[in-house]
Amino acid sequence: MGSSPSPSPNLSTVLDLARPFLRGELENIDPNLPSLIAVLKSVGAGECWHKHGSFLDHLIDIYKILKLWKAPDPVCLCGLFHSAYSNSYVNLAIFHPSTGRDVVRGHVGQPAEALIHLFCVVPRQTLIHDDLLFKYSDQELVEHLDRSEVSLRKAKEGGGFDGEEEWRRKVNELVPEDGVVVKHIKTGDEIVVSRRVVGVFLLMTMADFSDQLFGFQDELFCNDDGRLEFRGNNVAALWPGSGKPGLWMNSNSRMGAVYSLIVREEEILMEQRKRDCGGSGFVVRKERDEDIELVVPPVFSFCTKVLDAKEQLEARDMYWEAVSSDASKEGYLERAEERLLGCIEKNPFVGEPHVLLSQVYLGKKRFAEAEREAERGLLLLLQWGSPWDKRMSWEGWIAWVRVLLMKSQDQSWPDASWGILNLGLVR
Repeated sequence: MGSSPSPSPNLSTVLDLARPFLRGELENIDPNLPSLIAVLKSVGAGECWHKHGSFLDHLIDIYKILKLWKAPDPVCLCGLFHSAYSNSYVNLAIFHPSTGRDVVRGHVGQPAEALIHLFCVVPRQTLIHDDLLFKYSDQELVEHLDRSEVSLRKAKEGGGFDGEEEWRRKVNELVPEDGVVVKHIKTGDEIVVSRRVVGVFLLMTMADFSDQLFGFQDELFCNDDGRLEFRGNNVAALWPGSGKPGLWMNSNSRMGAVYSLIVREEEILMEQRKRDCGGSGFVVRKERDEDIELVVPPVFSFCTKVLDAKEQLEARDMYWEAVSSDASKEGYLERAEERLLGCIEKNPFVGEPHVLLSQVYLGKKRFAEAEREAERGLLLLLQWGSPWDKRMSWEGWIAWVRVLLMKSQDQSWPDASWGILNLGLVR
């Protein structure tokens, strides 16, 4: 379980991880995956509406994202069935909780089913947002991320443990070592959620939001400031809206920061326990779910950065101006380049602005710059496992940017419209 930023991954390695999804080779991802998806199809998941398409597509997408983030199998399977009994956000009980638990357990195994059921009965808005995200300011998260990195290094290198550090005291106040108590959303019974499972649910919510949120939800909740605090109410918003990228990334980066703090606190706790018992007497505590590995996803520089809400909004608007401008007007490529560079400066965490900028450079025969932007855009898209600009599928964006990368390396680009339409082959 590591929390420090990892070295820049090799692009081909990340692409190899994603390739079975791109090719639909589900059995190469997990031999049971085709039958699990068949189960979801058989109970009508493909017929249910879900924010960005069908519920089935959403479930498969969350599984894909978690797999690309290298989450443990039970966590990935929880993503695949994450609303199977309905939950606090959506009314999509494709399995009735009173009769379906044994059925689901038979498909995914006990560890995954336990996570699935718990995910469906906890008050997730309260747990994730009210009791965690909204307890931190952006600046506080930035400071605590810096301090926690130093604390973890001291603990591992020299055995230095200071439980009175501000960042540690706050984590333990919000998510104590033995977990938090929440109310079952239907029965009102008290449920203990371990700190590691709180972390898992943060990770899943990051994947969940990245896959389904776009401009339509901003209209619904009047999310004009980009902080996604669900305070507005505009039921007249027409789905799917303009297709403009949503203002969810500040909230998502905050989730990633809180998740990193939990991961680091868990690492320090485990290191201290191992040192206290000399290593030989260390025992994993099942009641704390210590057998669940907490992996840090690669997004937001491995969850070490918080994207400012205002800069998120400014970046999105510059991107939208670039893609919405009249391409027939003189100086279009120059204006697009300017807007895309500004967008990337303010929000360097999404791939699509790099993809568009690569095409701009190809049109100007600036092949080295086009290759650089295509590589960066491809890596970011692969790391997210879902598109920020949801007018096109993730697979579509990946295919297009691979074309741009190939043409950059070949140092060629069509000069006629028919040549653009002729593109498609990737190596």
